[in-house]
Amino acid sequence: MKQAQLAAKMNDTEAVLSTSDVLFSTLPTEDGRLIGHISLNCEAALNALNLEMAAAMLVQLGRWKLDPSIVCVVLEGAGEKAFCAGGDVRAIYHAGVKAPEEVTQEAMAFFEQEYRLDYLLHTFGKPVIVWGDGIVMGGGLGLMMGASHRIVTERSRIAMPEVTIGLYPDVGGSYFLNRMPGKVGLFLGLTAYQMNTADALYVGIGRHSLRSQDKMAMLEALKRLPWQSAASDHHQMLDTLFGELQSLEIGQSVLRQQRLKIDALMAGELSEIVNRAKNEQPDDIWLQKALHTFLKGSPLSWSLIYAQSQLSAELSLADIFQFELGLSANCSAFGDFKEGVRALLIDKDRTPLWQFPQLDEHCEAAANRLLTSPWENQIHPLGDLS
Repeated sequence: MKQAQLAAKMNDTEAVLSTSDVLFSTLPTEDGRLIGHISLNCEAALNALNLEMAAAMLVQLGRWKLDPSIVCVVLEGAGEKAFCAGGDVRAIYHAGVKAPEEVTQEAMAFFEQEYRLDYLLHTFGKPVIVWGDGIVMGGGLGLMMGASHRIVTERSRIAMPEVTIGLYPDVGGSYFLNRMPGKVGLFLGLTAYQMNTADALYVGIGRHSLRSQDKMAMLEALKRLPWQSAASDHHQMLDTLFGELQSLEIGQSVLRQQRLKIDALMAGELSEIVNRAKNEQPDDIWLQKALHTFLKGSPLSWSLIYAQSQLSAELSLADIFQFELGLSANCSAFGDFKEGVRALLIDKDRTPLWQFPQLDEHCEAAANRLLTSPWENQIHPLGDLS
C-alpha cells in the first residue's frame, strides 16, 4: 500500500489508528499532553516488519514529530515472545525468484521504506522509547537502535543473524556495530551471537533494564511525568525515571568477560579470522555455537561483513543508510540472499547452497561487485537524507 493511501485513511483526531499489522494510539498524560503509542501487531510472525507496517509508521511518526501535543513515543511488540524478529523478507524472495539477477521493485520498496523509518527514529528529536522485550533481531534491532531510550528485560534475546540468510547486518548496523567495544561488533555480525540483557547493556544496544512485568507500571509513570517542562529536559527526565524504576538483576555479560578472547579471534584479515575459527576448539558452549553459526554462514556474507567493519567512523548516519541501500539491493539480486531465505524461511531445509563454498579470490571479487553502488553518478534514492 502506498504512503499516500495510508495517509488518506488516517485521521489525526482518531484515538486509535490501524493498518493490518501495526496499531497507533495516544495515551493522555496528567498534564494534558499526549504520548504516541505504537504496537507492532503481528504476533504470529513475531512482529516481523513488512512494507505496509514501515510505510504506516513513517506517516504517523512524521505527524507526531511535528505535533506539539506529542511529547514522546513508545514502541512495543504484541505478545510476550518478541518485540520484532526482523523484516518479513518473503515478498522480496518471491519477487526475486520471478526476476533473477534483477533488483526488483519489491526489494527496493521494502529496503528504502525500512531505512527511511530507521533514519527517522534516529533523528526524531523527541524521546522514543522501545520496549525491547523478547526476541529483537535484524530489522527489529534497526528500530530499537533508532530509539533514544532502549529498554531490555530479562527475556530480551538480541542478535543480528543476517549471515545465516546471505545478507549482512543492515538497518544501520554499519553505524552501530562499528561503535561497539573492540572487535565485538565484527564478532556479532559474523557469528549471529545471541545477546542477553547484560550483553546488550555492555555494547550499548540497551540503555535501561526493567523487568518484563513492569511495562504497565512504566506506562503509568510516563503519564504522571511533568511534561510541561522544557522539551529539552524530557530526555534527562526519562533517564532519571528509568533509573528509579530499575529493579532487574542484570547478571553477567559474556561479551564483557570474554572481550580479550573475542578481540583475538577477530584480529587480522578475514582469511586469518576464518582459519582461526576453523581451528578453534573451544570448551565454552557459547563460543562453540557462535563459531558453528559463523562457519555455516555464507562466505559471501563474511566478505561483506568484514568490509562493513572497515568503514570509517566518520561516515554520517545518512551516508550509512545510503551505502546499505545499495548493498542490500545488490544482495537481493546477485548475492546469496535468495538462497539463504529459501533455506531458512521458505523450504526450511536449513541446507543453503551458497555461491561460494569457501572464502577465496572469486568470493572476494563477487563481494567487491556487490559493494559497488547501483547509483554511481545518479541521484541516490536516499539522497534527501541529511
